[in-house]
Amino acid sequence: MISIVDDDRSVREAAKMLVRSLGYATATFASAEEFLQSGRVGDTTCLITDVQMPGMSGVDLQDHLTANGHCTPVIFVTAYPEEGVRARALDGGAFGFLSKPFSEESLIACLDRALEHYRSKSPE
Repeated sequence: MISIVDDDRSVREAAKMLVRSLGYATATFASAEEFLQSGRVGDTTCLITDVQMPGMSGVDLQDHLTANGHCTPVIFVTAYPEEGVRARALDGGAFGFLSKPFSEESLIACLDRALEHYRSKSPE
């Protein structure tokens, strides 16, 4: 399950359509809090999230997941590519930090790396 968290509905829908076209199941959420309360955290194999959202930011979401023992690969997308935030996200283990608008190819490349990492860490 690829979970997509973004407060911008058009970005959520576009990412969902792209990910589904690749054959993956998706779930979308308008906020980090909605994702955390959804019951989908445990079955998320990759998280695509916006950086800046009302409430909890995407980077704070990554920190929360890590602190609670979830090793979910994360790909960040943002309209505000600040170097300090980018460094924090990548230091936290992010598999991508893409500036909006991003190309389908760049998201697919990040997704491929993230899912390969997830598969290599999953018990057979």
